[in-house]
Amino acid sequence: MNKINELREFYILWSTQSLSQLGSAITAFALTLWLYEKTGSALSTATLRICTYAPYVIMSIFAGALSDKFDKKKTMLICDLMAALTTIMVFVLYKGDMLCVWHLYLINAVSGLMNTVQQPASEVAYTMVIPKEHYQKTSGLQSLSRSLITIGNPLIAAAIYGFAGLDAAIAVDLLTFAIAFLALALFIRIPEIPKKNEDEENVIKLAREGLVFLKENPMILYVILFMSGVNLIASAFDAVLPALIIPNPRGGNSVLGIVTSCSGIAMIAGSLIATVMPKPKDRVRVIYLSMLFSLATENYLLAFSRIPLLWCLGQILGWIFVPVMSANQNVIMRNSIPARLQGRVYACRNTLQFFTIPIGLLLGGFMVDEVCEPVMKDSGSIMQMLFGSGKGSGAALMMFILGVAGTAMCLIFGHKLKKYNYSD
Repeated sequence: MNKINELREFYILWSTQSLSQLGSAITAFALTLWLYEKTGSALSTATLRICTYAPYVIMSIFAGALSDKFDKKKTMLICDLMAALTTIMVFVLYKGDMLCVWHLYLINAVSGLMNTVQQPASEVAYTMVIPKEHYQKTSGLQSLSRSLITIGNPLIAAAIYGFAGLDAAIAVDLLTFAIAFLALALFIRIPEIPKKNEDEENVIKLAREGLVFLKENPMILYVILFMSGVNLIASAFDAVLPALIIPNPRGGNSVLGIVTSCSGIAMIAGSLIATVMPKPKDRVRVIYLSMLFSLATENYLLAFSRIPLLWCLGQILGWIFVPVMSANQNVIMRNSIPARLQGRVYACRNTLQFFTIPIGLLLGGFMVDEVCEPVMKDSGSIMQMLFGSGKGSGAALMMFILGVAGTAMCLIFGHKLKKYNYSD
């Protein structure tokens, strides 16, 4: 009972924010289905996510400095409200039969900008409401909720979109936002962080402090750069997956939802492992080895298989150790970074670790549409035996390329990371 009281505000914040994230994910998946129906292009659906991540990457350093200057709770509330307004705009345009592709790109860019400011404020808020001895446990629970969202959102979104349309998915999103907004506004108290006359410092100077901290802590910097390489491969995979499954005779929207959900099932198992596992002797080594296993299994299995069951197995193998990696990275960050610097350092982390996501999405979509699919059209029998034929075979070829690239990247960075170790 004492532990429940210690973590009361965390449980409220975590559960309601996770519910809101589920609602947002449902809308995002439904929009992906709507856009693919309209365009049939992997690049166009990838561009939708690029527009979300581009402002997140470009503005993160400055957003983190802003979040360190202002009240965390107010920052989260304002950003959530602005993001909800963009969702309402999509709803109005859709109901008026005026929704165009460029509308989604613009609205996603605004939503991504709000998330840019909200995310570092949220990270610090969690740090302030969680006792230090519960960092690993709560990191595992956060991974668990992300896993449940990964499982639930494609299945729920595909069902809602199929039976009730895009407007119903948006309505669910707005309902979950309202619950999270009211819970944060009325029931969560986030302690203030002591400041050292930072209100008088400009944002550029504060942002520079985050970069200086990373420069002075090369272990954290190398882990972040390693994860940026992982994100490059993973985001290209995300752009390729719909193009592999939807046009396949054994695929389609519902199968895509099931396959995507399998990654969430794997993450639930991984989250439970992260929650109960003892402290490892070397957290950096755990991060490196878990990602090597993920990237060296999933991409190859999806490249050479034509059966939905094997696609599901690939997702499970690729995602089961992701929560273990995430929990260990969170513990390293929270233990190593002073609370007053966390907003700006997390923001610098976001820029360095996630700038490869829009690049990967663009690269994956472009390679499928403009390179791999044309190559497979003119390919011989050996290539067709390996990767299939018809639309979707180019996506299979791209999966193989990502497997080779991911394995090579992990081996190269792994050599660098061997000289660092972290045990708390």
